[in-house]
Amino acid sequence: MISRKYLFPSVVAACLSALPVGAQKILSLDSCRQMALRNNKQMGVARVKQDMAHNMRRSARTKYLPRINAFGGYMYTSKEFSLLSNEQKQELGNLGTTTMSAAGQIVPELGQMLSQQSVGALTNMLNATGQGLVDALHTDTRNMFAATVQLTQPLFMGGSIIAMNKMADIAELMAGNTAEAQRQLTLYNIDHAYWTVVSLKHKKELAESFLELVRKLDNDVKKMIREGVATRADGLKVGVKVNEAEMSLTQVENGLALSKMLLCQLCGLPTDNEVDVEDAEADMLVETQQSDWKNKDVSARPELKVLQNTVDMSRQTTNLLKAGNLPKVALAGGYTVSNPNVTNSFEKKFAGLWNVGVIVSVPVWNWGDVAYKVKASKNATTIATLELNDAREKMELQVSQNQYKVDEAYKRLQMALSNTKKAEENLRCANVGFREGVMESTDVMEAQTAWLQAQSQRIDAEIDVKLSHVALRKALGTLQE
Repeated sequence: MISRKYLFPSVVAACLSALPVGAQKILSLDSCRQMALRNNKQMGVARVKQDMAHNMRRSARTKYLPRINAFGGYMYTSKEFSLLSNEQKQELGNLGTTTMSAAGQIVPELGQMLSQQSVGALTNMLNATGQGLVDALHTDTRNMFAATVQLTQPLFMGGSIIAMNKMADIAELMAGNTAEAQRQLTLYNIDHAYWTVVSLKHKKELAESFLELVRKLDNDVKKMIREGVATRADGLKVGVKVNEAEMSLTQVENGLALSKMLLCQLCGLPTDNEVDVEDAEADMLVETQQSDWKNKDVSARPELKVLQNTVDMSRQTTNLLKAGNLPKVALAGGYTVSNPNVTNSFEKKFAGLWNVGVIVSVPVWNWGDVAYKVKASKNATTIATLELNDAREKMELQVSQNQYKVDEAYKRLQMALSNTKKAEENLRCANVGFREGVMESTDVMEAQTAWLQAQSQRIDAEIDVKLSHVALRKALGTLQE
């Protein structure tokens, strides 16, 4: 392949000398990748989702631990609770009168034995005792205050807590695999944008060199017209070729500017930044064939891992639903205070008591609700498994297609290099023949066009090799920074 120093000696030097120092920011492929990963919005979303899944997993771990809850309340009732009926209250309040009357009827001699004063005193005492008992049983529960601190420790929840924790673990893995898929997609896009800029930069230099060649031919033909050895028609043909070359250069420059804007946007830079790419001045763009060229293992694909996570998540959902038909056992304990309290009759002050116990919940009949849900969940698992297998087959086919593209790109490159050498020799011979007067200007223009086409095909072939390797690594899930 001819050296770029031979192809563009004056054009490249003129372009470089015209640029002020520090006017353009030189971007390497690695720096573009790092900026794209840092500034890509979807990558930011993926990182937040990973953090969210991590917090959900930590939340699921707490289900194994005891829960402590505190409750408090106040209640006013229009009536108080009464342990005695109105008749019982009246009877107890007249206990002395009733007792002494009954005793006088049973033992008539009692009135003769006791004085009237003694009978009255005894009656009053018994009445007071009965009334005191009524007052002691007065609850005064119209204003009630209560507070409880309750501890609950799950002992057996039918496997639901284990299933929830496994689902949280899978969700975290899924978030990580989704982030990895987005990362590889970002790298794939930035690589495409980077190498597109490199390709257009080389084609711009090629277009400038071609324009220089046709302008030189135009000057030579004009001299020959003045000397009478060429016709005006020859000059017009060459002039048209100059115009075409200028238009092609303009198109390439516009395409290069737009490609740089896209590259800046993907890197998170302002689109009006003046940037250049590091590989723009490289003579040879291709790299050696990768070790994964013939590899067909797609197990590293993050998309495939996400589908596998979906299958695992569906299975754990089935286990969670199965817990609905199993008993649940929990240890419960707490401390309760109330006012009025019943620990010492009905006292108008706060007092409490401890409690401890075991709570057992056993499902008895739910009309098959859980069984139907379990069957539906198993169906979902089957669907996820079929989609996983289908995706794996398509990914393997995609790998094979990209491997053929890599092979095809290398063959196209070899042919392009061969054609470039032939086109250079053909152009050299045409220039020599034109100077010797044995060839016409149209022959030189045809040789120049063939040289331009061969050089353009070589650049395309080199970029195709690069991009085919990128696509293959993405298909294999091995596209790394």
